Amino acid sequence: MSTILVTGGTGTLGRHVVARLRAGGHEVRGLSRHAQPYAVDLREGGPALDEAVTGVDTIVHCASSPRGGDEEAARNLIAAARGAGAGHLVYISIVGVDRVPFGYYKSKLAVERLVEESGLGWTVLRATQFHDLVFTVLQVMARMPVLLLPARVKNQPVDVTEVADRLAELAQGAPAGRVDDMGGPEVRTFDSLARAYLKATGRRRAVVKVPLRGASYDAFRAGGHLAPERAVGKGTFDEYLAKRCAVSAARRPPVSGTSVRDRTG
Repeated sequence: MSTILVTGGTGTLGRHVVARLRAGGHEVRGLSRHAQPYAVDLREGGPALDEAVTGVDTIVHCASSPRGGDEEAARNLIAAARGAGAGHLVYISIVGVDRVPFGYYKSKLAVERLVEESGLGWTVLRATQFHDLVFTVLQVMARMPVLLLPARVKNQPVDVTEVADRLAELAQGAPAGRVDDMGGPEVRTFDSLARAYLKATGRRRAVVKVPLRGASYDAFRAGGHLAPERAVGKGTFDEYLAKRCAVSAARRPPVSGTSVRDRTG
């Protein structure tokens, strides 16, 4: 079996990739900024990164941040991988990075180019947004008494565990270049997803659809981030909500009550 390094190994996606590869019998190193023994900030690189990639056959690059630094991190990782003689770099990207001029998407596209030009054997998989991301966005929006949504925008969320399955499969194979995109099973309006979230979580909010302006909004509205022809995911957003809310309910401490007899003696 091979030795595989997973960057972002404790993150939303990376931890599932790590688990699947270990279940397959591989030696897996999960790298993140704080996880020992491979605690590395990819934006800084250095000896700790060189040590982490030493003896590694394949790298699955899941670490990413919308706050910036992805390109610098990729350059450091690629340089270390070259020095260590790694044979395969697998990168997870986002559907539409070449069609939607959104800042984070531009950065992901730039990293794709770095991977392609790295001189390493490489594989790039683009996926639509995870259920977890849609849930988190709606959770933040629902803190306000009115839930404001971008008008005429659709989404195609996919289950993160299914993407992890695909990445693990790719990591165990030969470099394949740009593989087919991976989208969730349903293309739904953001409004539909929001109402499903509100129902599942028992929240009551007025939902208002707001038309926006700008090139990024126009591209999202046109569906540049969707892959309806690659709706290969199985788990729906409603199924994700049911599981997540069930887990939350199970973790909630029981409410202690006092019977009438207890109160009156």
